[in-house]
Amino acid sequence: MRSRPNTSASDTPDTSHTHTELPKRPVWQPIRGPFERWPHLTDLLLAILALLLTLLMWSRTGDVLALQSLWDVAAFQCGFIGCFALLWRRTHPWQVHAVVLAAMLILELGLPADGIVALAFSLYALGRYEANTRTSFIGVIAAIVFVAIDQNTLVQPTAGGTVTVMLVWALWYIGRRLRFRGEYLRLLEERADYLERERNAEAERAVAAERTRIAREMHDVVAHQVSLMTVQAGAARAISRNNPEAASEALAAVEAAGRQAMAEMRDLLGVLRPADAATLTPQPGLDDLTALIEKVRLVVPKVEYEKQGDLESVPTSVSLAAYRIVQESLTNVVKHVGSKASVYVSIKEENYCLSIRVCDAGHSAAEPSGDTKFGGGPSAGHGIAGMRERAELLGGHLHTGVLAQGGFEVAAQLPTATGRR
Repeated sequence: MRSRPNTSASDTPDTSHTHTELPKRPVWQPIRGPFERWPHLTDLLLAILALLLTLLMWSRTGDVLALQSLWDVAAFQCGFIGCFALLWRRTHPWQVHAVVLAAMLILELGLPADGIVALAFSLYALGRYEANTRTSFIGVIAAIVFVAIDQNTLVQPTAGGTVTVMLVWALWYIGRRLRFRGEYLRLLEERADYLERERNAEAERAVAAERTRIAREMHDVVAHQVSLMTVQAGAARAISRNNPEAASEALAAVEAAGRQAMAEMRDLLGVLRPADAATLTPQPGLDDLTALIEKVRLVVPKVEYEKQGDLESVPTSVSLAAYRIVQESLTNVVKHVGSKASVYVSIKEENYCLSIRVCDAGHSAAEPSGDTKFGGGPSAGHGIAGMRERAELLGGHLHTGVLAQGGFEVAAQLPTATGRR
């Protein structure tokens, strides 16, 4: 086995998101291959061969081939037309078969010749290329009746006549079986192509879903930590002259938030590279909400946290979604309200449903509801849309809106057990 040459990163093509289809290697078919590559030449050679075999058969049976009379010319013309009609055996199989039978019938009516070899090729073509089963069957029955009458098989059965009738049926049947086999193989190829396209489409959908998930996680991580860092840095700048010690503490909190953001992004992006599973830290959940709220209290002192029910039995996916919803909600409070806000966070698990409620009292009642950022007016951000998407992916729902007494509320319902609610 040869070793691969060393290539740099710039020389290596990126094939992570492409599906390169390798060309199919043709099967080596020394006999069948030329007939499929040059079908018209093949039909011409068959027509010439059929005519030569017909002339050879006539010479052996004592038929006149000197073309000394008009009847000899007519017989030769019938044989020529019947044989060279095979040029259209692929596109017009039953018409070619009818021409061959008509030529044989004319020869049988009194011309100095008997039969043409083209009948064998037309029978095969009738079974192989005729799509209408009824037409194909009628054609072979007509040939069998003609041969049976010509050989007197119905009146005086003989071994030779019986074998000839069976040979007529066998030639047509071989062509028919080959047609069925060809259609079966074609269906298998179409199904294989369809399954390959579906597999590629499913892989692309999985890649798109994973990209969406990573983008959602990145938004939650970056937006939360950067919001905390922005508020704390602003506070440190405001009090740096009058209270250097408090400013130093605020800057230390900024540094800690930045380090945590870097660690979370490193863990999140680590799944995109081949890595040891042991080096990946678990995703946050409901157990980490206490630490999250304590961190937010460094900026917004008035944060009340209440939890009820059996939160330990909540599935991991629901726990992660709940954490991200609370994190995004608190991020919006820090970003758009600041330290003057009063926030209430409630997590309740009952009747196989996890209820999440985050509301603050830092807004006026005139603020619109729906997919808006805190602070009023529609936003181009994806925070609330991302929270709603998380809830809907788990079969739940999320509602956001302005409270009547002022402030903003985020409420979500996430099922914790499918089919048991």
